[in-house]
This record gives sequence, C-alpha cells and structure tokens, in this order.
Amino acid sequence: MISATEAKKRLIDGNNRYLYATAGVGEISPERRRDTAENGQHPYAIVITCSDSRVIPESLFSAGIGELFVIRVAGNVLDDHQLGSIEYAADHLGTKLIVLLGHTRCGAVDAAIEGHTGGFIESILKDIQLAIGDEKDDFKASCLNVKHGVETIRHELEIHPIHDPKGLEVAGAIYHIEDGRVEFI
Repeated sequence: MISATEAKKRLIDGNNRYLYATAGVGEISPERRRDTAENGQHPYAIVITCSDSRVIPESLFSAGIGELFVIRVAGNVLDDHQLGSIEYAADHLGTKLIVLLGHTRCGAVDAAIEGHTGGFIESILKDIQLAIGDEKDDFKASCLNVKHGVETIRHELEIHPIHDPKGLEVAGAIYHIEDGRVEFI
C-alpha cells in the first residue's frame, strides 16, 4: 500500500496528463480487469465527489480500473452512507488518501445559494447551506462546501489533520470544469 503523500502525487501527475489528453489514459485492459477480479481492488485514493456528469474522477486523474475508490453524490455532501464507504475503503482496503472533490459551477451549490427547497434534494441543500452560510459567490461557496466536508470526515472518522496513527490524510480539492484543472485547497 502506498502513503497518502505518494497517492496525492499520483493524483496531481494524473491530472496534469489529463489536461492535455485527447483520449482516456487509465489502465482498463482485459489483463487489468482479470487481475482485479482475481486479486481484489487496491485503490490508492478515495474520492468523494459530485454526481455531476462533467466530473469523472478516473478521467481527471488518468486512473484506471482498481485505482480509485469513488463515492458520488450531488453536492459532494456526506451522510452515514458516504462516511461508511470511506471507512470501508480506509479500513478494509488500506487506502490512505481521502479526497473530497468539489467543482466549479455546481448546480447543487447554486441551488443552495438561491435557497431552493422541497423534495428529496432538500437534505442535500440544507447541508450545503450549513457549509456556505451567506456566501453568494459560487466559487467561494464551492470551496466552503469542500472545507466543510473535509472537516466532517476528519471529525466523524477521528482523523487528525497533522498526524494520524493510521497514516490517513484528508484533502480538499476543486475541479475547474472550464479547463480541467484540479486545485488542492
């Protein structure tokens, strides 16, 4: 298993490859599929991100089959299901890096800014509204939402931001849908 520092370097390097790619570059060969079927998955990072169809973590980080453990939910918010999925990947798969990945021009963040309510999405918007407060700038609000999620993961899973005894690291990042860049914040 690799360290959180090495996992983050792989994500950054993969995003740099993605910025100039014209086709997918992650390993998806029949051999890789067979290997992961027979030997299991060993993802080097857990990525919690939005369900937005423009946000594709495997592509953004030039990752292939078995490299990322991806959890997607509108607004990249967290509840017991997402936290349980993170806990599973960290405890049972040995993954050391947890990345909460927000993005620019997020519809859920915009809906929270506008104060939309009703339906099943209301629980998502309430969580985002708690994170962003009165912020009206969509980029700043997305960053606040990511920071809130990072703190939630650290608190709920008892991960110390400076030194975690299990070697876990939680990082926040924003994907810029305009140019493909991932910015760790």
